[in-house]
Formats: sequence, C-alpha cells, structure tokens
Amino acid sequence: MKKVKLGDVIDYFISGDWGKEQNSNQTPNKVSCVRGADIDNVNAKQSETIPIRYVKNSSFENKILAIGDIIIEKSGGSPTQSTGRVAFISEKIKNELNHIVCSNFCTAFRVKHEYDALFVYYFFQHIYKSDVFFQFESQTTGIKNLLLDLALTEIPFVDFEKTTQSAIARVLSSFDDKIELNNKINKELENLARTIYEYWFVQNADEKWERKKIEELIQKYTDKSLRIDAKNILKEGKHPVITQDVGDLVKGYTNEENPISDLPAIIFGDHSCTLRYINFPFFRGADGTQLLYFENKETTIYAYFCLNKLIPNLPNFGKYERHFKYLKVFEISIPPHAILEKFNKTVSPIFEQIIKNRQENAELSRLRDFLLPLLMNGQVKAESLNITQPEDSVSGLGSNSNNIALKGQLKKGG
Repeated sequence: MKKVKLGDVIDYFISGDWGKEQNSNQTPNKVSCVRGADIDNVNAKQSETIPIRYVKNSSFENKILAIGDIIIEKSGGSPTQSTGRVAFISEKIKNELNHIVCSNFCTAFRVKHEYDALFVYYFFQHIYKSDVFFQFESQTTGIKNLLLDLALTEIPFVDFEKTTQSAIARVLSSFDDKIELNNKINKELENLARTIYEYWFVQNADEKWERKKIEELIQKYTDKSLRIDAKNILKEGKHPVITQDVGDLVKGYTNEENPISDLPAIIFGDHSCTLRYINFPFFRGADGTQLLYFENKETTIYAYFCLNKLIPNLPNFGKYERHFKYLKVFEISIPPHAILEKFNKTVSPIFEQIIKNRQENAELSRLRDFLLPLLMNGQVKAESLNITQPEDSVSGLGSNSNNIALKGQLKKGG
C-alpha cells in the first residue's frame, strides 16, 4: 500500500465564521453554523439543533460549504477526548440547511477530486478514534488546540486506489445508513405516541379532570447514585450516561456499578430544558439534571408528553439559568386511573421498540468502529463483506428487518 501525507488529500481549506446573532447591513446573509457541539448531529444527519447566524457578503461568497466537504474541530476536547472530531457534509444535511458554514473553533476543507471524500472522512474518524490527535495538541487558557498543520504533515494517509476507497466507504456508510434509518423509525414511533396522547388528552380532554402542580405529583427522592463527570464519560461501556446536553439521548457510557434502576423516570435539563423519558438502567452526568419520579408510575409517560408541550412556555426558556423552579409549579390535568392505565398499555410497547432500536444502533456503532481500523489498515478487504443495504422505509416498525448482515469469514488483506 502506498502512503502519502494526510495533508496531500486536501485541495484547500475553508475557514469558519460565527457571524452575528441578528442580520444587519453588514451581516445580511442567513446561514447555518456548525459548531463542535453539532458535529455528532451532523454525522447523524440531524439538523434541528444547528444555530442560525448571519454573515458578511465576503463570508457568504467564500465560506459556504458544499456536499463532500469535511469540518474538523480545532479547539475544544477534554482530558479523555482529543480535538479533531470531523463532520461530513452529506447531501441530506446540505439539502436541509442549504447555506452552511463552520464556526471559528472549527475549519473545513475540500478533498482533491482524485480521492473519495467519504473515505477521507472515515480515515479522519479512524485517526481520531485511535487517539492519534492527542499527540498534536497544545493548550492555552484551558482550551486545547489541534496543531492541524503539524498533524497533516506527520500523519500518513493510506493511498488506496479510488475504487477501493469507495468500496470501504460504502461498507462503513452502510452501518451509518442503518443507524440513520433506526433514528428515523424512532422519530416516527415517538410521533405516533404523541399523536395518541394528543387525541386522548388534548382533543378529548375532560374539564372535570383534577389539575395538580408537578411538585404535587412527584416523589421527594434523594438520588445517591454516582454522577459521572464529563471527563469520565466513555465511548463504550456497560451502562449509558444521560446528561442535559441537547442532541443524542445517550451521551456516552460508564463501567461503574449500581446504575439508577428505579424506572421509568424523567430527566429534566435544568439549564438546557431537555426532557428525557428513561426506561432503562442509567447513570446521570455531573451536570444540572433533575430526576423526576411520579408517585403514580402510570403518570410518567403521560406527564412526559404534558411537559413537552409546556416547556417552551417556561420563563426565560432558552437562556442559561435554572428552570426547574418554574417547571415544578406548572399544572397538568390528571385523567382517571383507568384511562392512564389504558394509555400506558397502548404506548409502552412503542417506547420499548424505541429502546430496542437504540440498543441496535449502539451495537452497529461498535461493529463499525471495530471494522474501521481493519479496513483502513488493509487487514480486511471491503469485498469480503456482504452488506445488506437498509431500505429507506419506516414500514414494519415492530420488526427486526433491515439488519445489516456480515456474511462469510473476513478475508485478510495484502
């Protein structure tokens, strides 16, 4: 295998621009600005949390990203996470967001036409997941910075033929496509549960139902479980960690013992106002989360949907302050026990399927990351893996169809 410098695959760089919060004569152009915090969501093809900013004409002309461009995080990281995370501008993300720039803490680059851009993205993922970027960091005022120029000079790139690059990219992207499909199914499943809630409790609400404040419905509960600090959250582990961060439900994992197992529960992000319904053993992050247990457990799913509708009405919603003091005095109607019981029996299987899909995604991610270095090092040939592409459909929501199958033995590469 021929090797070149990692920087040799890059055609040119596209610098970031955080822009302004509001448009003006100086910054009239509306863009979606990808930050380091958005990288995982971009790769999951989820665009809802990416902020809108306004930039100058010069930035609009020179810094708008195209399909196939790659964003790399220059500043950030943590003691257990290096800088150098990357995001790929897919056709789906580009179509949803249209005009995309990256923030100042990131930079982007365009890949030379003789290389497969998606393969280059996965190669950078391989370097990042192998912790190589830890060797190319400096630190100023508490923030780690990636010495990108040095990394691009020192790190070798395995220069497969472009057809081989494309074959490897197809194998790896098949896992990500299946994960995306499961996320799409989960969104449809939760929308189905929400539709049932709306029909039963909004369109056909009974004014005679008693109303109570949230603080009257929840238990006085002292959580003595271990909180997992951000620097100790792992990429893999025995138990999921839930934080108040916007985005994925599971922030990461821990191998600590004795997770929270009194279920179901609701996690409220005191600062971020995120709301999570949890029906699997977990640990909480060390950030500002509130754990809500209802006296009547059959109220939990119903309350989750009630609070989802109420949270945007919280005072100072979207601003950095503690919001639980407002949430706990909200009032909700309490339907009769028989109705809540019937609602739970109807929607609980939906949430159980959502959990199964999330567990499958975790396994797909582990398998993809296991194959990643083997494919990049030539230890496994892409053509030895028979990958069944997932159908782009949400039919048969309760089935185990569309699983990616790896058939035959892995063939050693030369």
